[in-house]
Amino acid sequence: MNGLLRSLRLLVLRAWLPIGIVVAWWLVSATSTSFYFPPLQEIFLEIWNQWILGPRLVSDLLPSLADFAIGFFTAILLGTVIGVLIGRSAIGQATVAPIINFFRALPSPALVPIMLALFGIGPNMNIAVIVVGAIWPTLLNTVDGVRALDTQVREVTRSYRLTRWQTVSQVVLPSAAPQIFAGYRISLQIAIILIVVSEMVGATHGLGYQVIESQQLFRVTQTWAGTIILGVLGYLLTSAFLLVERRVLAWHVRMRIATGAG
Repeated sequence: MNGLLRSLRLLVLRAWLPIGIVVAWWLVSATSTSFYFPPLQEIFLEIWNQWILGPRLVSDLLPSLADFAIGFFTAILLGTVIGVLIGRSAIGQATVAPIINFFRALPSPALVPIMLALFGIGPNMNIAVIVVGAIWPTLLNTVDGVRALDTQVREVTRSYRLTRWQTVSQVVLPSAAPQIFAGYRISLQIAIILIVVSEMVGATHGLGYQVIESQQLFRVTQTWAGTIILGVLGYLLTSAFLLVERRVLAWHVRMRIATGAG
């Protein structure tokens, strides 16, 4: 019963402000005649008719989500693998450090023209932009997490004569998992930004493309609708990731609690 009450209290604390903003926006805009500030009811109708039940769900929203998913998961997979390899090799760290520092300093949107020249307009360019821009937080956090492995733990793995794969899968990755997931979280935010930016610059469909096209054609209601969808998708993707992170790292939280209690 106490758990249910805590859940309800948390739900109210999280929901009251967004609901209040929507209600206030609805009331304030209900009688609006401004070209740039249409009634929220019209924006919701646009979302429902075009993005939920209409053609843009299949032609724009789902392709954007597919490109985002492919780019994001490719980025974190490559970032984790390369990060483990670099983190376990002092020579490797010294060798690639200048290259990593150079590319991580580049603003991610600046990669769009280069990827556009290499891959042309289309999904391949969008995916490439996400991979090249979102890989660095995961890679750097993985390197730091692997390097932070306790020296005594390293000695224990040697004494048990674990294979390289056993050491990585059973010792290194679990130990570095909290820091790796922190990198995943940052990569997720960058990937969300880059799928929109890449579609605004080099695409013929997609959510970002529709937002910039409607803005250029002064379709203000459509622009508002696309912007709201972007915000909602970002919130849902982040919430889903945090839920997965809590499930995967539940053992780590329990261990910290037990250690603190001890």
